Amino acid sequence: MKNINTLIHGTNIKLTTARKAILEILIASSKPLCYEDLKDKISMDKATFYRNISKFEEENIINSFESNDKKRYFEVQKNPHAHFICTSCSKVSCLPDDSNISLPGYQIDNVIIKGICPTCQNASSVK
Repeated sequence: MKNINTLIHGTNIKLTTARKAILEILIASSKPLCYEDLKDKISMDKATFYRNISKFEEENIINSFESNDKKRYFEVQKNPHAHFICTSCSKVSCLPDDSNISLPGYQIDNVIIKGICPTCQNASSVK
């Protein structure tokens, strides 16, 4: 697991209390989080949150993507890996790093796969 000092080393980021709070939560999370997941854990308004997130993205500290629920999800940048978004419940999951998604000649930053998660599949088969 990365620590905050490692993440911001060599960047133009001044580590404020707000930035530290966001990074601590993202580092500890095992899945991407949206603003709604974070808002009760941080003491800052939405504009401040997104201003800091934007700075982290500019410095390649975090990755983000939009889900089919129109929410933006954020995670600390690590090895490129795929995300699965359930088209039924909108749950976002990280797929295992061994998914081995590659395209010769391309640099892949993010892969989004959409479908129905096991929970929703089981719920629909029970009906």
